[in-house]
Amino acid sequence: EVRLVESGGGLVQAGGSLRLSCACSGFIFDEYALGWFRQAPGKEREGISCISSSDRAAYYADSVKGRFTISADNAKNTVYLQMNNLKPEDTAVYYCAAGEKYSILTRQYNHWGQGTQVTVSS
Repeated sequence: EVRLVESGGGLVQAGGSLRLSCACSGFIFDEYALGWFRQAPGKEREGISCISSSDRAAYYADSVKGRFTISADNAKNTVYLQMNNLKPEDTAVYYCAAGEKYSILTRQYNHWGQGTQVTVSS
């Protein structure tokens, strides 16, 4: 059974930091691209960062570039999202996902976690 379990969300003041973790199981971790997505109330789910399966190259959406860092630990089957200088507009439910194609598009991912809430106060 494929499972992705996010953790690390919470309430933080603007300018603060959080690190999200996503523990993965049920698939060959280093053969999948991994992505982080978020969905704010009333908005569509958007891709913010992804990391490739091969060389773990990373991509960032403009909205998070320079503030967020994605990484993957193949030994722990875990993908991380380090979020620095958080802003109120980063408030959303954050999801990790695994897919066969390196992409920032939600439709390219077929395995999803349940999400973790991140709230940034001003």
